[in-house]
Formats: sequence, structure tokens, C-alpha cells
Amino acid sequence: MAFDALAPIDEHEADVAAAPEDVWDAVLDMLRGSFGGRGTHTFARLLGCQPLDAAGWDQPGVGTTVTGFRVVDAEAPGLVVVEGNHRFSRYGIAFRIEPTGAGARLRIESRGDFPGLHGRLYRLAVIGSRGHVLAVHRMLRDIARGAERRTPAPSGGTMTG
Repeated sequence: MAFDALAPIDEHEADVAAAPEDVWDAVLDMLRGSFGGRGTHTFARLLGCQPLDAAGWDQPGVGTTVTGFRVVDAEAPGLVVVEGNHRFSRYGIAFRIEPTGAGARLRIESRGDFPGLHGRLYRLAVIGSRGHVLAVHRMLRDIARGAERRTPAPSGGTMTG
């Protein structure tokens, strides 16, 4: 599966008052922390997520996995792309980090395919309910906070999208 071959879902961004390298580290921390818990693993097993187990986070990069995602592209400190699949969807998320005068801009682009009736129902439940948007905004907020803790700055980040 190739990220660019998946159908676009949405894109959101936040300005982060931190260096791109700190945003990169915060993205990796979020992936490791958010998708490594016991509840996440149980839910992922029920959905039939692949990959199911985490591997390689001592040296994060292409091939590294967390529950439900495999890193397929990584170019520090500007890009992390993860992909995965389960019974109802094939999906990917790209984290793009660009330097700005005040720190960095983080963009999260989501893509996915939802084949068959069950896939369409799953898309309606996750995307149609706005649950996905809320989850992405939470990711942006958590990553920005983590990065800004590493690089103290005079003002906080702002979200758009």
C-alpha cells in the first residue's frame, strides 16, 4: 500500500512555538505513547489491525511499528508517514514539519480507503461522526505541548483546519 494511493480524508495544521527537531521528537513520542497502551492493543486486536505489535522504537525509522501503524517514510526532522490496515480500512497519516520564523508548522494529512459495506459503515462512524477530526486536533495539541516543553517559547501554538 502506498500513502499517495489512498484517498484523501483531511488535513489539519498547527503553528508550534518550537524547533522542528523538537516537533519531530514530539511526533515520535506521541506515536509511541498513544498507540502503545493496553486498551489500544485490545481494540486493535478486535479490529484486526496490522501491524499489531510495536517493534523498533529504540531506533525509530522506516519499518518501526506501533499498534496499528508502520513507519513507511521518515526524513528527520521534516516528515513521518505511517500506514496500517484492519478489517474495514487501509489508512495512512503523514506528519509534515516545516520551519517558520517563530518555530515550526505541523501538518497532519490523513488518507484512507474503506472497502465494502462494512468499510463504508466504519467510515461513517469514524469520519462522519467527526471523531476523527477531534482525534487529529488532540494529536496536534499533544504534539505541540510536547515540543514546546522541549523548547520554551513566549507564546503557544494555534490550530487551523
